Amino acid sequence: MANQKRVMRVLRKDDLDAIVRIDQVASKQNRREYYARKIEAILNPKHNINVSLVCEIDGHVAGFVMGDIYFGEFGIPETSATIDTIGVDPELQGHGVGSELLDQFMTNMKVAGVKKVYTSVNWDDFALARFFSRQRFAPSKRVNLEYAIA
Repeated sequence: MANQKRVMRVLRKDDLDAIVRIDQVASKQNRREYYARKIEAILNPKHNINVSLVCEIDGHVAGFVMGDIYFGEFGIPETSATIDTIGVDPELQGHGVGSELLDQFMTNMKVAGVKKVYTSVNWDDFALARFFSRQRFAPSKRVNLEYAIA
């Protein structure tokens, strides 16, 4: 892994196939339509700013992180950001791809004036919770609420 060239760049429309492939291994579902809509929204010039990133190794997508910047939404006065999706090629997990993606994402957020970055993790996804903990994420003072529609 060390001798392979890694490039961090903004997400592009032609990343769809690689993102779907990476996600399908983790989710055990083909969510092509979901990611096609998501990428279309991210790349829409009326959308805030494309802050979503891809890591390429030797010209191939090795991982991705998708997020947004918020300027006062949800009653939060300071500029904040969210990470809603992160994925790394299973063959490359444990080789720093996810960490490098988050490092670059955080650097970009700092330059954009973001004060806090939020994400959510399912309560029983211990591996992902450990990953974010290693990246210096901590439990938030915010509480996610849900309403089950019967």
